[in-house]
This record gives sequence, C-alpha cells and structure tokens, in this order.
Amino acid sequence: MAAITGQKSEADRKHPVDETLPPFKMFTSGLQHVAAMYAGVVAPPMIVGPACGLSATETAFLMGASLFTAGIATLLQTLGFWKVGAKLPFVNGVSFAGVTPMVAIGKAQSPHNALPIIFGAVIVAGVLGFLLAPYFSKLVRFFPPVVTGTVITLIGVSLLPVAFNWSQGGNSRDPAYGSLTNIGMAALTFLIVLVLRRVLRGFLQQIAILLGLIAGTLIAIPVGITDFAALTKADVLGFPTPFHFGAPQFDVAAIVSMCIVMLVCMTESTADMLALGKIVDRPADERTIEGGLRADTLGTALSPLFNGFANSAFAQNIGLVAMTKVRSRFVVATSGLILIVLGLCPMAASVISLVPLPVLGGAGIVLFGSVAASGIQTLASAAMEKGDNALIVAAAVGIGLIPIAAPDFYHSLPKDLLVVLDSGISTGCLVAIVLNLAFNHFGRRPQTGAEALAPGGDPQIPLQPDRGTVDDTDEPASAPAH
Repeated sequence: MAAITGQKSEADRKHPVDETLPPFKMFTSGLQHVAAMYAGVVAPPMIVGPACGLSATETAFLMGASLFTAGIATLLQTLGFWKVGAKLPFVNGVSFAGVTPMVAIGKAQSPHNALPIIFGAVIVAGVLGFLLAPYFSKLVRFFPPVVTGTVITLIGVSLLPVAFNWSQGGNSRDPAYGSLTNIGMAALTFLIVLVLRRVLRGFLQQIAILLGLIAGTLIAIPVGITDFAALTKADVLGFPTPFHFGAPQFDVAAIVSMCIVMLVCMTESTADMLALGKIVDRPADERTIEGGLRADTLGTALSPLFNGFANSAFAQNIGLVAMTKVRSRFVVATSGLILIVLGLCPMAASVISLVPLPVLGGAGIVLFGSVAASGIQTLASAAMEKGDNALIVAAAVGIGLIPIAAPDFYHSLPKDLLVVLDSGISTGCLVAIVLNLAFNHFGRRPQTGAEALAPGGDPQIPLQPDRGTVDDTDEPASAPAH
C-alpha cells in the first residue's frame, strides 16, 4: 500500500517546467531573462528604423513596439492556448534573420511606404508559417543526437560573436569601440559572474547573471560608460498605436523575401526547442514543436498590428536556463509580462537600457558559452567514435561557421540566398540533416541483435533499412504533448 501511495505521489509531482516560484523569485528570475535579451530585441528596430527613414523619436517608438510584441509572443509560447505554444521556458523576440531583407525593402521604397510594405509582408509570412506548422513539426524525426548536438553547439558559437561585439562597445564606428575601458568592463563583469556563481548558493546563485549585470552597471557609472540620456528623454507612458505607420501594404517581392525569412526562423526555432527540451529534461516531441511554431508564427502575424516585426525564439535565453537551472515556464511568462510593461512604459524600458553593452557582453560570454557546452554534452551521446558521425559533425560545424568566421564569404551570390546562407545555424542544421540521412540511413543494411542496440544513429526515420541505433531518450512523433 505504501508503495502504491509513493508511486501516486511521484506521478502527481509537477515537472519543474510547470512549477511556480514565490512572487519575488518569479520576478527577479524573469527580470534576469529580460536583461539578457533586451539588447537583442531593440537592436533590429534600431537598424531598420533609420533604413526606412525614421527619425530618432519614431525609431524609439519602434523599439517600444518591439518590446511589447515580444512580450505577447513570449506569453503565447510559455502559457499558450488550444494547440498554440510549446509550454517551455522560451523567450520570443524580434528575429535578426529578417533584418537584412527589411533594410533592403526600406532602402528600395519611399519612407512613407517602407514600413507598411514590411508589415504587410510579415503578416503574410506569419499566416503562412502558422498553416505550415503541423507539417514543419514533423522534421523532429530528422534530429537525432548527432544533429541536435551539432545545432545546439552552433547556436552557442553563433551567439558568441554578438557577446564579443558588445564587449567592445557594440558600435564599430564609435571611436571608443574596442577600447581598453570597454574590454576591461566586459572582463570584470565576466569575472564577477563567475565568482558569484562559485560563492553563492541557492536562489542567489540562480540570479548571478542579474547580480553581475547590476554590479557591472554600478561600476561603469564612475568609469563613464553608462549613458543616462535615454532615461532623461523617455516618456512615462506610451502605447504602440495600431498601424501607427499606416495600413499594411502587400508587395509580392517583399512577401517572398519575408516568407523565406519565416522558414529560416521556423528551422532555428525547431532546433532551439529541441535544445531547450533536453536542457529542461522534457524532450520536445512533434506536438510540442508544432505548438511552439504556431506560437512563433501567430506572434509574427499579430506583431505588425502593434508595429512589430517577425518573432522567433531567443537562443541566448536557453543559455540562461542551462546555467541557472531555473526551468519554470512561468518565470519566462513573467518576463513576457515585464516586456509588455516596458513596451507601455518607455521610462521603465530606459532603466533596463542603462546596462552598458560591455557589461552585457561580459555576461553574454558565459551565457552563450553555456549553450555551446550543452551542445557538446549532447554530442557525447551521439556515438562520435563512429567515423561517419564525426564526419557529419565536422562538415556541419565547418559550414555553419562560415558566416561567423568569414561574414563576406557569400557576397557574390544572389541576395535572396543570403537570407539562408548568412545564418550559420540554418546552414549547419541543413548540412547535418542531409549528411545524417546520407551516412546513417540511405543504402544501409538492416541490423539484427546487439548491433541494433549500439549508441548513435536515429531509429525514428524508417526511410530505408539502416544501421542507426536506439536512443531511448527520443520520443515517437505520436507521443502526447506534455
């Protein structure tokens, strides 16, 4: 009887992803997520706004709208409804994948029409993505450990240059870019975060990144790299008026380019969900990915209503989850609420923006490195002693690093292709999938007995008899949603 009671108690216990924390812990942990991704949310509108001929005031309005819509998309992802939402601790925000084509649209159109055409294209791309989500989610069967480990590693490595750029100051045209002061502040913040993670315990250890950012910002004030201008000019309240820049317009060329961006975002989000599922010990099955993609694309389709852009998962926050071990999706839902408040209160948003980029860069090195470390840990279970798997990883990582190590490598190719090729995560992911099929599935002889139980490979793709292996952590595509 005791055994039965114990089993029932174990079965009734909530998964850490579904647990709630005390209000103060919920808020501070959510704020930590916002601090980690704030720069990533406001950077695209800072680039797209001037390209579309917006003034500084209008660009600031666009930044607030991006914060507001990122909050809505994050709530859709973490809380969800019907078949929408992965219900994982996933932060959503403006995707960098759309920046290049949106800048091109902005430069090709008159300032009066640029944003309405961009918003029209984003709406169509979001609706298309929403309709494709059930079919796109079936790609989960093409992500065995050798592929997921490679993609997770590339996510972390792809983000590290962002942290390095922040550490130098963020603006290469600034005379102080790469100065000893900036790099010194980044290094100091980096050390503070490491020390706090080492000496603190419990909840304080979990918010070491937030504490490190606060400490770095306070130190940066006498150093002279903290800018209070945004705080003094910000309004107390502001609402992203629907269609502030005009009703959406629908241009075929713009729609095609943004639909390609949407497919890239969906590929990256699939990889991010698989990565996060492993980190929080709730593997993302087909239904989870379908719900997550629906949240991404619905958030994208709704964003232009409030003057926002395409939204997708923010990989940098996966590193925060991996580092802090705080797996509750309600913590990230809290960060979504904070983002909405920041979008409605420019003065509050400007307080977050007080964190200097070098300080954020120092903490970012730890965060993004944690993502890469998670990928390496996944690769450890991918039977790397098999020459084929090692070759798959080598080729995929090599191709995925091209846009990072040589940003102008593809400059002579058609611009339409650059939307995909300039994303190391997407290209590395595609190479890993294709090579895994080529080496581990097509033309392989059937396995029998103990041979079929060797580690590595992927039993989920019954394309042809193969020598793939059983990974008992993978779930079948028909597994119920968590």
